[in-house]
Amino acid sequence: MNQLITRASSINRALDQIGDKWCLLIIQEVLWGINTFNDMMAAMGVSRGVLSNRLKWLQDVDCLRKGTSPVSQRPVYHLTRKSVELYDCALMATRWERNWFSHPRLDRVELVHESCGRVFHPQLQCVACDGEVRLEDVSYAPGPGATRDVREKKVRRRSSISINDIPSDRALYRNLINLVGDRWTANIIALSFHGLTRFDEFHGELPVATNILSDRLRLLVGEGVFQQVAYQQRPLRHAYELTDKGRDLFPWFLALLQWGDKWCDPEGRGRPMIVLHRRCGQALHAQTRCSACGEHLKAHQVHYQLDGESL
Repeated sequence: MNQLITRASSINRALDQIGDKWCLLIIQEVLWGINTFNDMMAAMGVSRGVLSNRLKWLQDVDCLRKGTSPVSQRPVYHLTRKSVELYDCALMATRWERNWFSHPRLDRVELVHESCGRVFHPQLQCVACDGEVRLEDVSYAPGPGATRDVREKKVRRRSSISINDIPSDRALYRNLINLVGDRWTANIIALSFHGLTRFDEFHGELPVATNILSDRLRLLVGEGVFQQVAYQQRPLRHAYELTDKGRDLFPWFLALLQWGDKWCDPEGRGRPMIVLHRRCGQALHAQTRCSACGEHLKAHQVHYQLDGESL
């Protein structure tokens, strides 16, 4: 059987479209202006066949548009309106990466908001109350689209290529891509934001083989996203609880959920889940904003600079 029936989820729908390591890397490279086949292949260290497959997939889900360069007459790939709106996710990914990893060169890259002319750090804030959004400040309620989804089984395996082997020097959030660029790992993290901690709880929600689930949980512990806490001694059983590093992934997943609510609702039923902001009591709509001036950040209003010079 090639189909799965799962609880409707905008995060799952979004991950089914773009939550593959190579798809995320392609979108990141095109955001930087690397948009020809050969340049992408060189930047990513990906095989020709895999790159062709993912480019076709991203066109099929309307995240890339293929055109022709007026200069070289070669095929080029452009972001669509749909994929441009992944920019909030890109900024939240950059924020998480900066919080938990250090890259000698990329640590010197600064984000500049052209509207105010200042270097900034992206923040995810509630539109209703302007408060910064944190995991502990939200709760959830069923939305109008709280049904069941029929999902295609994915046959892609977790890539054996380390993200550190990717040649590109523009990967501002390579560790996040390595972590969430796998269907099961990303799904497990998303479920943990709802309070799930035990193996059987994850297995009850995910149609995944037990050996694969065990492997992904070990990976998340090894990456410092989860910590094991014993809740039973005989036999020994562990819960998998989020660390500070894991909890800090919440803004990226929330940005992805909002993107999925807008762009991954094929039947137009509305949000499967409503996120409530406890600080103001409103249904949460979050925006990525400039830490310097508080304005909503848009892709065309941000540029990157290295040692004071634009990239």
